[in-house]
Amino acid sequence: MRALVVVGVDGSASSLTAVEAAAREAQSRGAGLRVVHACVWPALHVPLGPSPLGPPEGGIRNMVDRLVAEAVERARAAAPGVDVSHVVVTGEPLTVLEAQSRTAELVVVGSRGMGGFVGLLVGSTAVHLAAHGRCPVLVVREQPSAEGPVVLGVDGSAAGQRAVDFAFAEAELRKAPLVALHAWTTWNAPLPAPQDASASYANPPGALAGEEECLLSEALAGCQERYPGVVVEHRVVHGRTRETLIEASRSAQLVVVGARGRGGFTGLLLGSVSQALLHHAHCPVAVVRQADGHR
Repeated sequence: MRALVVVGVDGSASSLTAVEAAAREAQSRGAGLRVVHACVWPALHVPLGPSPLGPPEGGIRNMVDRLVAEAVERARAAAPGVDVSHVVVTGEPLTVLEAQSRTAELVVVGSRGMGGFVGLLVGSTAVHLAAHGRCPVLVVREQPSAEGPVVLGVDGSAAGQRAVDFAFAEAELRKAPLVALHAWTTWNAPLPAPQDASASYANPPGALAGEEECLLSEALAGCQERYPGVVVEHRVVHGRTRETLIEASRSAQLVVVGARGRGGFTGLLLGSVSQALLHHAHCPVAVVRQADGHR
């Protein structure tokens, strides 16, 4: 079955920016692009046709047709040659896009939609889909840049391994360097055992930093062998993870993170680092959940 990229549209400027990014993602993958609009009005038994008192081009159905047609046109202009299809599905956006993610390679959404509150940095659909999507979710906050590296947040957890794989693949597709960034503090770094068993539980200066370097190298080892053409910079930073990744996003074309990392609470679907990046990153953010039976 041919690979498929799905993009959610609602007519907002943010979703149209996401359409263009999704079209380029589909083009680089040799995949098809499906433009999806979730329409809740039929389920509420709201009349879809034009009002008898209004113009014939009015009504919800005509409005939906226009916004979907505009999105398809944007996609074809951004990536000529990509096979673009479209579908209007009855239901609320999160449910519809979560269902679409079951057969997609990637789902792309804008950071805010038509119903966004003034001052809200990222919409609820983007946050919830990042937590519940069955494939990687790309949230486009600003007009994406083709410059800069792909930045990967690495924490060494098993839950983050799919994000590592995804980031290497993206860097190869984009022909971009990869910055593998691991931020640590004395509060979140696993403490190595003392070199002398008879000594107190303490380590010489620099011992923790050395452990974190090893953690990063181990997390990347397999992917560096599978993607030998990707130029990788190992970057270990003593600092808070959220602030470090947000700062790194200023010069990046994409940031990739797992949905949850070390220290995540049981049952938590989206970690605080992922949420912070969705709200504050300066470039698109890809959130990659751990495999849970998906394809």
